[in-house]
Amino acid sequence: MSDPYASRTAVHEQATDGFGTVRVLRLVPEADAAVIHRWVNEDRAVFWGMTGLTERQVAETYAHLDTLATHHAFLVVRDSEPVALLQTYEPESDRVSECYDVRPGDIGVHLLLAPAGPGGTRSGWTAGLVASIAGYVLLGLDRRRVVVDPDVRNEKAVTRFLELGFTAGPVVVLPEIDLPDVYLPEKKAQLAFLDREVLFPG
Repeated sequence: MSDPYASRTAVHEQATDGFGTVRVLRLVPEADAAVIHRWVNEDRAVFWGMTGLTERQVAETYAHLDTLATHHAFLVVRDSEPVALLQTYEPESDRVSECYDVRPGDIGVHLLLAPAGPGGTRSGWTAGLVASIAGYVLLGLDRRRVVVDPDVRNEKAVTRFLELGFTAGPVVVLPEIDLPDVYLPEKKAQLAFLDREVLFPG
């Protein structure tokens, strides 16, 4: 089977024995909207905040994001199969900065995993994928710490981050953002942090 993503230049690529090759690609809104639209409209993705959007609206959302210098979106592909939507952002340019003291070297991350395939979940799959993504975010971008802010009601995501080595921070309320191009409702979030030394000591 041909790889529909083979022509794209990866910002990060990592091959792991027994897991496969993970490539982090810049999201192309028009080309990737169908895949992302499918993911964000599943019940499990309700906390992503895009449920009910049309494919066109998804493309427009990420086209707008693409104009920002501080927020970026990526499609994560494993062996030619899209497996996650990754968003990175500079915390000092995000509403999260109103809720904690941003340190030099911090980077914010939002991560939406693709739905499990017909075989269901596989032991170690998420950890392997996140390790590859962390390689890009912490080493490739030379950052010291990752911050995540899942909705406090999203217990599955919170638990997953803690199991992956994140340390729980405070529960905070991210303020509402109401701008001409962006609307984000107020969100009660569980902050969590991952220091580079946890995954990459030395």
